[in-house]
Amino acid sequence: MKEKWKNLWYRLRTLRVQVFCVMFLVGIIPLVLISNILLKAYNAQIISQKTEELQSYGNVISNLVLSSGYLSGRESSEVEHEAEEVANVYQGRVMIVDQNLNIIKDTYGLEQGKIAISTEIVQCFNGSNAKYVNEIGDYIQLTIPVIEPSGERTIGVILISFSTKNIHLVEESVNYRAILLLIAFAVCILVFSLLYSSLLSKPLLKVTESIDEITRGDTDVSLELSTYSELITVSDSFNKMTGYIREQDTARQEFVSNVSHELKTPLASMKVLSDSLLSQTGMPEELYREFLVDITNEIERMTKIINDLLSMVKMDKNNAKMNIRNVSINELLEQLLKRLRPIAAKRNIELIYESYRPVAADVDEVKISIALNNLIENAIKYNYDDGWVRVTLNADHKFFYVKIEDSGVGIPEELQDKVFERFYRVDKARSRETGGTGLGLALTRNSILLHRGSVKLYSKEKEGTTFTVRIPLNYVASDTSLSLGEKKGVFP
Repeated sequence: MKEKWKNLWYRLRTLRVQVFCVMFLVGIIPLVLISNILLKAYNAQIISQKTEELQSYGNVISNLVLSSGYLSGRESSEVEHEAEEVANVYQGRVMIVDQNLNIIKDTYGLEQGKIAISTEIVQCFNGSNAKYVNEIGDYIQLTIPVIEPSGERTIGVILISFSTKNIHLVEESVNYRAILLLIAFAVCILVFSLLYSSLLSKPLLKVTESIDEITRGDTDVSLELSTYSELITVSDSFNKMTGYIREQDTARQEFVSNVSHELKTPLASMKVLSDSLLSQTGMPEELYREFLVDITNEIERMTKIINDLLSMVKMDKNNAKMNIRNVSINELLEQLLKRLRPIAAKRNIELIYESYRPVAADVDEVKISIALNNLIENAIKYNYDDGWVRVTLNADHKFFYVKIEDSGVGIPEELQDKVFERFYRVDKARSRETGGTGLGLALTRNSILLHRGSVKLYSKEKEGTTFTVRIPLNYVASDTSLSLGEKKGVFP
């Protein structure tokens, strides 16, 4: 039972139901109110019009009574004819009362010659020209004074009453037709609300179906909505999202393929070497040692790949932990260069360090060290013998800048956008000779982005490469997630 109520409540909360209810209520409530107001105004207008007409006829009778001396006992065919005519036309009753409250004319003939004891007549003699509507609402009574020519006193009263039953019959007929018209409008509003709510919710159902398809693993989904501007924006954002998901899926597959290939190569080499050792007997000790050294090198290479992969996973997380502290960038670069000088010295590559000012910044020392170390080490590895590498440090009020220039082999212009991709190598043969895994620059980029920084690459083939790193002096721990644009590209 509880589940049924829950499902019912869920259905009532749907956009289609809510739009239908709002449109129906907004359409029908004003229609009912307006029709009710118009009908009441129409009925009031009819009664007011009838009352004004009888008031004017009553004034005519009053003038005839006064001019003919009818209240003094004189006979007047004009007065009687006018009274009978008004009573017949309006299906009412006309009584003429003198100042002694004697009824001298009654078109019904029932009260003629009797004394009028009506409160309205007494009040009219006292100067009140009143209109009385009885509580049942089936007749209206008017009292019109007959005032002597001097205007000083009332010498008689004309009492006119007429039935409102015919008016009520007309009112009922009009109300009936209004109700039929209201029902017709309500049906039209109902149908329109149903159709429009269905039309409005249909694109959203399409979005839901597309999301379900993605959930089932089908990322080749595109959404085309051309109804409303907001839904067109949703459609564009949805297609961008699915495009990014496809890119990530492709990148993930390539990553797994590259990892498999990179790990498979040293394992295959070790298997060949070990098989060679097992298949031959009586080999010299020097040959055994040479084979074991080769196996050790392959193990070290595989270990480096695994370590780089672990570092990549840690830096790929949106919630990567940042151990931020204020670090002297000058000292950090000096330590890195001191560690790399022996590698450079083997090929007689000169390491030049230039610092324009002391720089201290809020950074994760381990992560920024990985980034700068990879850039400087690559500048040494992919350089010519007897070449040079220049590291320059500078800063302004907001950022510090590290520029790494070399006299090396350079990177072709068409490949410069790909060097930050995982496992990408410009010269694969040389990369394997230098022990590269193809993950160094990807780690560098992730580390810099985690610091809200950017990296710029300029290179010309056979003329060297320049990397410029820009990092904020003060780390802002807002949103650690990387945006789509940040993940895809390199910042200028």
